[in-house]
Amino acid sequence: MAKYKAPLRDMRFVLNEVFEAEKVWSAMPATEEVTPDLVDAILEEGAKVTENELFPLNRTGDEEGCQFKDSEVTTPEGFKAAYDLMAESGWMGLGGNPEFGGQGMPKMLTVLFEEMLYAANASFALYPALNSGAALCLDNHADEAMKEQLLPAMYEGRWLGTMCLTEPHSGTDLGLIRTKAEPNDDGSYKITGTKIFITGGEHDLCDNIIHLVLAKLPDAPAGSRGISLFMVPKFLINEDGSLGERNPAFCGSIEHKMGIKGSATCVMNFDGAQGWMIGEPNKGLACMFTMMNYERLSIGIQGLGLGEVAYQSAMDFAQERTQSRSPTGAKYPEKSADNIMVHPDVRRMALNVRAYNEAGRAFASYVGMQLDISKFHQDEDTRKKAGDLVALLTPVAKAYLTDRGLDCTITAQQIYGGQGYIREWGAEQYVRDARIAQIYEGTNGIQALDLMGRKVVANKGEYVKLFEADIREFMAQNADNTAVQPYLEKLGAALETLVQVTDNVRARAQSNPEEIGAASVDYLNLFGLVTYAYMWTRMAAVAAPKATDDTSGFYDSKVKVANYFFARELPKAAALAAQVNAGAETLMAMDENLFYGE
Repeated sequence: MAKYKAPLRDMRFVLNEVFEAEKVWSAMPATEEVTPDLVDAILEEGAKVTENELFPLNRTGDEEGCQFKDSEVTTPEGFKAAYDLMAESGWMGLGGNPEFGGQGMPKMLTVLFEEMLYAANASFALYPALNSGAALCLDNHADEAMKEQLLPAMYEGRWLGTMCLTEPHSGTDLGLIRTKAEPNDDGSYKITGTKIFITGGEHDLCDNIIHLVLAKLPDAPAGSRGISLFMVPKFLINEDGSLGERNPAFCGSIEHKMGIKGSATCVMNFDGAQGWMIGEPNKGLACMFTMMNYERLSIGIQGLGLGEVAYQSAMDFAQERTQSRSPTGAKYPEKSADNIMVHPDVRRMALNVRAYNEAGRAFASYVGMQLDISKFHQDEDTRKKAGDLVALLTPVAKAYLTDRGLDCTITAQQIYGGQGYIREWGAEQYVRDARIAQIYEGTNGIQALDLMGRKVVANKGEYVKLFEADIREFMAQNADNTAVQPYLEKLGAALETLVQVTDNVRARAQSNPEEIGAASVDYLNLFGLVTYAYMWTRMAAVAAPKATDDTSGFYDSKVKVANYFFARELPKAAALAAQVNAGAETLMAMDENLFYGE
């Protein structure tokens, strides 16, 4: 059966030993009161609520799914009670602005709690994740009156937020949206249109739903330059904060999906609903990007969380499953066969999943650290550098974490053999739940185009140079650390490969813009692989000196998994570089009509 225990030992290792979070936070007035004792308490309590309240609802929520009737959605049994418990315990405002009732915890910490949420119950996790992103958007772009009206209720969990972008004819190309916003005499707007794939568009978890809706004014410029952002509540809000009449923003149906069945994915019809503008006219897409970029990291963590629970469940199975004997002779002679962990190929699968999960956890924390610095640091140059790194790494975090997350769930499923294909063991649900993460919040192909096109070529490689400088600074600081020398050499070679490939694509793109799209996915995978090598080098630099005297085996296992990654995974960088350097010609050579058949 499926198993999940929050990996608190590894989370503390990444937070406290690899990135020395206390030093980062103590240097910034906004986070200086985040003490180790407080962090430990949050992690411990987060583990309890996710393990004991959410994880038991994961399979039942998948079996039952959400139910739709008469424009209303009912979440699976147990979801409402678990949500009420989380809201009452303060989890909905963990990272929120303290000025409006949030707890103001740094991102380095909240990414770890998000991982627990997604690992325990990915469907449930999406409701608070969307709320956090919507609250962040409002905090950054709404006027003070709207923030005072909405944020306290959203941090308390009485109300939940959504993001309403996609339309039946308009997915990635938001410039094609047709939802209209017509001015009313009282300063509000009449919102009319249909949105699809809206996570949490309708449900029974809270009293009100706050929709953030992209729409176009009557005189809006064409394309994405003419998009505005509006706050459209399910129930209108009276001046005293109480709820008024029902706003005509109704769920038309819910989608029947491959996975995340406990998450309500809604078609939303706005039939002249009353809404209020957020930010400036025709600047709505820029406002919404605040939320989208938050959600992209969050969805990356969905891939990480599912990879972790899939690994733990597979290892629980492998510990008991016996098949055949070890190639070197019986390891469990008292049994009729050895357990499957004696077989090299099973070890390969287990090590592969573990290597990517643990590197992914470090990477998510690294991005969280940059987000904290970009938001809270007092030095403007330091904030800007961190912000630039966030811009560069956000598409990598979304795409690479989710691509590897799906790989990890599939590889973990393979460890079960035929049992992995059977519902009762849980492995197949993790595969289904992970698959969507590569698609929503901008498909991974779009993330790769963003990285290659905007963050590398258009930026003339400046963001990549910042990341390169960060890696080289770490390498220089550890030049005398003999325990980490083999990793530094391989990391340095991989970094040189990335730099050379970056320069090659930038040069070719000057004469052929198709080179960007041709290179993008392979380039993102190369970038992610080098980034994980950096994460593993940072972890090995801490673990290797402690491994000899480690009675728990924790540091020794870190070193051994690092060795596996550098020996068997990092060499893939050469193949990815060759694929990128192959250029666009072979992709674009065939006439389009030849793809379609007769």
